[in-house]
Amino acid sequence: MLRLENVSVDIAGAPVLRGVNLAVPPGGRVALIGRNGAGKTTTLRALMGLLPVRGGNIVVDGQNCTGAPAYRRAALGIGYAPEERRLFGSFTVLENLRLPAEVLRLPQPEMARRLDLVLTLLPELRDFAPRKAAGLSGGQGKMVALGRALMVGTRAVLLDEPFQGLAPALAQRYAEALARLRDALPDVAILITESSPALLRQLVEQTFVIERGEILDPADALTD
Repeated sequence: MLRLENVSVDIAGAPVLRGVNLAVPPGGRVALIGRNGAGKTTTLRALMGLLPVRGGNIVVDGQNCTGAPAYRRAALGIGYAPEERRLFGSFTVLENLRLPAEVLRLPQPEMARRLDLVLTLLPELRDFAPRKAAGLSGGQGKMVALGRALMVGTRAVLLDEPFQGLAPALAQRYAEALARLRDALPDVAILITESSPALLRQLVEQTFVIERGEILDPADALTD
């Protein structure tokens, strides 16, 4: 479904990703684990078309999307929830959820169907749907960012450090939401980045470890 083939990315002239190879099959639940600065966020941003690729290919459903802009990847069914949430503070939660679907000009019935699904998977969003995003806590904002990603992520969802900074109770609710997502949409691929693999053991089927912009071999990862 999603595939990085020998992908290299530079930021401000410095190499950040070095020949990364990674694949997420349809319906796959995959974790990308690494320390801060290892290249996790850069990998997701490259997948989403938010950073240019110096070398290699990014393939989505067999289609080479290496040079495609982010909005085209969203149109292919890829949703992205960045670590820092990136919500529009002056918009309500409902407006933030609807925004990517509006940008893609989805028909109103399809938009309503997707919104109903998101609110079913994340029922707490119903309670503060009319509130301005600027008034949300950090954890609530992460739940909204997940819902927004699901509005367009009909094929794949990229989640960047979703548990970072969450209180234990909210982290548990977030994990429960991902479990509901897995059950309700078994064909949607999920790629999650995290610093701690312990947070993802019950949620993923395969784990990659990234260090200094390179994917480690499994044997290297075990002895790291």
